[in-house]
Amino acid sequence: MNLTPLAANMTQLTLGDKTILFSYKTPVAVLYPITGNFYRTEKKWSNTTTRHINKWAPTLGYSSKDYQTKPQEYFDNLLSEVE
Repeated sequence: MNLTPLAANMTQLTLGDKTILFSYKTPVAVLYPITGNFYRTEKKWSNTTTRHINKWAPTLGYSSKDYQTKPQEYFDNLLSEVE
């Protein structure tokens, strides 16, 4: 597990085979580097959260348009695997 602050209220957590983006304290996007699957929440949180996702994607070698959306529950459940 590796926790990396990226910017104000923007944090990346590498956990096993996935890298999760948090905006504030909420997981909002995930990248599976092995498969290249990139997902973001379909829930509209705020303009800031949208900017966080759009800023994060290029740092991983992806466009902010190279994603599929998933319900917010999917991202919330990513963390239940650790508990």
